Formats: sequence, C-alpha cells, structure tokens
Amino acid sequence: MKNVLTIVKKELTRFFKDKRLLITTLILPAVLIYVLYSFMGTAIFSQLNNSDEYVPLVYVNDIPNSIDNLLTTSEIKLEKKSYSLEEIEAIKEQITNQEADLLLIFSDDFDQMVAEYQTGLGDAPYILMYYNSGNTSSYTIYQTLESLFNSYESIIANKFDINMQNDKFDLVTDENVSSMIFSMILPFLILTFLFSACMSVAPESISGEKERGTIATLLVTPIKRSELAIGKIISLSIIAILSAISSFIGVVTSIPKLLGGLGEDISVSASVYAFKDYLLLLLIIMTTVLVIISIMAILSSLAKSVKEATTIISPLMIIVMLVGITSMFGNVNSNLFVYLIPIYNSIQAMGSILSFNISYINILVTIVSNVCYSLLFIYFLTKIFNSEKIMFTR
Repeated sequence: MKNVLTIVKKELTRFFKDKRLLITTLILPAVLIYVLYSFMGTAIFSQLNNSDEYVPLVYVNDIPNSIDNLLTTSEIKLEKKSYSLEEIEAIKEQITNQEADLLLIFSDDFDQMVAEYQTGLGDAPYILMYYNSGNTSSYTIYQTLESLFNSYESIIANKFDINMQNDKFDLVTDENVSSMIFSMILPFLILTFLFSACMSVAPESISGEKERGTIATLLVTPIKRSELAIGKIISLSIIAILSAISSFIGVVTSIPKLLGGLGEDISVSASVYAFKDYLLLLLIIMTTVLVIISIMAILSSLAKSVKEATTIISPLMIIVMLVGITSMFGNVNSNLFVYLIPIYNSIQAMGSILSFNISYINILVTIVSNVCYSLLFIYFLTKIFNSEKIMFTR
C-alpha cells in the first residue's frame, strides 16, 4: 500500500500543481455548463415571450356568424370579406412567402348546414385552412384554430362534460416532475461527463509518460507492476470523479433555469432527493469511473503516444454515448442480469435512483460487478506493464 500511495500522491501532485489542467478539468466544466444551460433557458423564455406578443394575420372568406363570434374573443388579426378566386390565390401566395399566416374558407351557408346536418347523411359542412408549416407563427395559429374548431364541434353535440368542475385534475407533484426529467437527462449527462473526464487524464498519464520515456523509470524501480497499475487507476479515478462532480453540480444548478422558461407550472429541483439517494448515486459514479478509467488505461498503455491513445479510445466514446441515450427512453429495466453488463448497468442504476424506483439488489449487483470488472482490467493492465515489448516501444 505504501508504493500504491506513492504512485497516487505522484499523480495527484502532478495534476494539482498544473493550474491550467486544474482549471480546465475541475472549474470550467461547472461554469460553462451553468452558463450554457442558463443562456438556453433565457433564450427559450425570450422566444416564448416574443411569440406571445405576435398577432397572427388570418384572412377569412365569408365568415359565418357562429365562427365570427368564436374568433372575436381570440387575439388574432382577422381580414374578413368575400374574396374572389384571384384574391384567394394571392392570399395563398402571401402565406407561401410568409407575409400572412392563415386563410380560412367555409362551405356555403355554413351555420345552416351545421344546424341541419345529420351524421352519416350527405356531405358534412367543411372548413378549409391554408397555412405554411415552414413558418412557426403560421403553423402555431393553424394548430390553435384546429383545436378551437374541434372543441366547438364537440360543444355543438355536447352530451357530457369533462373536467368542468372547479378543481385541480392534474395531480402531478414537483417530485414527479423532477424525477421524470432528472432520470431521463442526468444518467446520459453523468456518463458523458465521466467519459470526458477520464479521457482528459488517462492518455496523458500513461501514454504521455510512455511517449516521454518517464514511465520506463517507474518500471525499473523496485515496485510491483500491480502496485503501479492500482496506483494509476486510483489516482486517475479520483481526478475523473472530481471533474464529474464539478459537471454534475453545474447541471443540477442550471436545469431549473433551463426548464424555467417552459412554463410557470414546471417546477424542477434537486432538493426532492434525500441524502441516501445522492450517496447511492456517488457509489455508482465511483465504480463506473473505475471501469471506464481501467479500460482507458489498458488502451493508453497499448498506444505509443497520446495522440494514438486518443484515436484508439474515440470509438469507445460512440459506444458509451449510445448506451447513455437509453436513459432517455424513461424505462428502468428490472432484469437482474442486465445489471451485470458494464456501463449499461450504471445507466440503469442511476435511472432507478433518480426515478425513485430503487432496487437495492440491483444497485448492489451493479456496484459489485463494476468493482469485479475493474479488478479484472487492473490484472490485464499489470500484464501489459510486465511486457517490455509493449511498454518500452516508442
């Protein structure tokens, strides 16, 4: 343990004395993520405000009295008259050029036809709506009016009411909303941060020393290769975890700002989670880092330079991203054997914690299997360190 601690101390000293590396790895991730997500939230909120201030321009041909009364309560600029065919074609051209938003055309004697029409007998009265889906305001007003007309149609033949009483029918809680959003987003982001953090330190620590020839000095010292491997893994894992925690803090503090612009009814807060939830999450993160950093250490030790190590590791990033995306599907797998699959088990475990769907057996299997995989990878790394053909080739 003395030799292992010496290696750990050496690596951590090298890292913490490098101010540039310290800032870019521990401080910048949290700051940049917070600024980026906060800016995105502000931009979304500003766009929604601007869309609320915009008054759509809608041309209406021969508007029926019932529809006229219905639309006068809406914040829409209506151009109402009886248009000729040439004028209708000109209005369609305006909509295509995004100079107008919508054209409404009603069947002749619309109100009388509606009053006399019986379902299944003859042609039903119609409403034609011409719009431009490439124009946000045009498509929005189209959806609004379509919903309005559908509601009006149901009112005409109203047989029963839905949720008309003065009560709160949506029983969602802040805990429900927060857990849903965090469980879908955070596992992917955490895995991304972990991989990025490991990527930033592993190649430099092993391939970099191999490229500079300094690792040869370590290998000829009276130290077991297994002690060197364990020391490298532990030190790199500590640095990666610190970097991931920094990014995690940035995400957790900025997500409420990001989602705050989506509506006053949306309330997202990390305070819904208890201390044990964060503790379980930390254990998953720590063991996941051990797996990722062990794999990267093996790949880096096989490379001759940092550039080559980065190239070798890059395809692994695609696999990790694909695994991470599975968290966005929103379903936590309850199959115990799934939690034996490295990386994927961590995604599922984090999703179960964040969604309050914790199975302590699955969490335990994830942690134990990750530790076992790490020990196995450390064994392979020791074998590589014992190979002079690999380690002394530059």
